[in-house]
Amino acid sequence: MAKRPVFVPSITGTQIVHEIPVQFHWHPGLASSQKKKNVLELHRAASDLGIAPLLEISSKSELEVGRKLSAFHLKVDVEGKATTVECAFQGSKVFEHGGPYVDLYWKDSREAKRDERLKTSGKLVGFRFEGKDFPTSPTTVFYDWLYFKALYPHREWLERRDEWAGFTDIEFNPERSLNCQARSFAAFIALQKRKLLDKAISSFDNFRSLMQSTAI
Repeated sequence: MAKRPVFVPSITGTQIVHEIPVQFHWHPGLASSQKKKNVLELHRAASDLGIAPLLEISSKSELEVGRKLSAFHLKVDVEGKATTVECAFQGSKVFEHGGPYVDLYWKDSREAKRDERLKTSGKLVGFRFEGKDFPTSPTTVFYDWLYFKALYPHREWLERRDEWAGFTDIEFNPERSLNCQARSFAAFIALQKRKLLDKAISSFDNFRSLMQSTAI
């Protein structure tokens, strides 16, 4: 058995995303087929709790929209050129002893995430993106900012898509990871429904303040 979160957007209250832990039968193994089985098991268990339908947001999603919303595929502009959210995030990291490694902007997403320099440059101290410095606190705020920037041009299309009760990312283990594309997407949908999206995206300071005041 395993436990993974389901992220449900909230349109009322101070919390914009409800994180609901769901226990389900786990199929071990690194093969894509095994991970897709785990997605089905997670969604089935969540459905039994009354949370359905769900959208898996990862490269293991059965739906094309879920795969395209993955940070490995979703595009964001960097200095007028398109790269993935994952590459933009990894290439903007600043460490005690190096970075940002901006060459990662133009790598394959998996290659960028696994770059050895990200492991050997000391403590992460911040981010530098398009000539501006960004903080590491709140913990996921810069990742969320990049994800929102990538989604914002598609906001009108997303506003018409209202068929999902929540979102998952089978690759995300809260015991090992911090950033989660499914949580970021749920936050985007929640702010869109609350008519706060334009305010959130207008500046990073507004975004950070809003994300702090409406705890995820």
